[in-house]
Amino acid sequence: MKPVSRLRQLLLDGELIVAPGAFDCLTANAVEQAGFPALYMTGMGTSASRLGLPDYGLATMSEMVANASAMAATVNIPIIADADTGYGNELNMTRTIHEYERQGAAGVHIEDQVFPKKCGHLDQKQVIPRAEYVSKIHAAVNARVSPDFVIIARTDSNGVLGFEEAVGRANAALDVGADLALVEAPVSIKELEDIPQRVHGPCVLNILLGGKTPLLSLRDVGDLGYRMVLLSDVLLTAAISAYDAALRTVRTSTQPLHFPNTLSPSQIFQRLGADQWDALRTTHVEAR
Repeated sequence: MKPVSRLRQLLLDGELIVAPGAFDCLTANAVEQAGFPALYMTGMGTSASRLGLPDYGLATMSEMVANASAMAATVNIPIIADADTGYGNELNMTRTIHEYERQGAAGVHIEDQVFPKKCGHLDQKQVIPRAEYVSKIHAAVNARVSPDFVIIARTDSNGVLGFEEAVGRANAALDVGADLALVEAPVSIKELEDIPQRVHGPCVLNILLGGKTPLLSLRDVGDLGYRMVLLSDVLLTAAISAYDAALRTVRTSTQPLHFPNTLSPSQIFQRLGADQWDALRTTHVEAR
């Protein structure tokens, strides 16, 4: 089964889909090897890892798609990609969906911020009018080639226009064909509880470990009725902390370097498919 069809089947199965955020091929590989059914290509992580820039809408559509394409070539599990605002109007949205789908993503989420956007858990965001947002979601739905390609309608209006407007936008997006709704950055347990009750379709929760949304266990998220949870910064945060700790040790240690849980080069390469490449070497190169 192709990843795009596998993601659709996961939605039909009814279990909570947990998709950790990955930002490059190595983290995508780690998510797959850890046994998760899907991964999320985080825009925050993509901007940080590929450009060294904050998540301020500075990454272009082609840069974001290139990252999704590289990750899709690395893993077999479905990739849900951040597609920001679609990078323009309905025409740009159409091309955005075409490119993500062509390069192997199984789905995207699209938000209603103005462009350039900001990370959804920052203050002073701005959103476009509801009618414009709904029109862009409709264009995204019409642009997909495979009916299995998943369109997630994300609204950032909760922190700008209030909770009632956010729920209204989510429902309006579902009415024009979005598969799931993502009300970004709920700020209380009450809002977390109300979203799946008041949005008349399957809902996604985006969790940032240092974000605005109260942290719940994944079991509690599923019990509230969410169908998917994106763990946007779980690997990015862990990686930055690990980088800092390792480099601090390098700078200050007077002893031979030692890090806990160090992998040898061969162990690292084995995670990345070295056994299959060695088999090819035996078959084609050494057989000459």
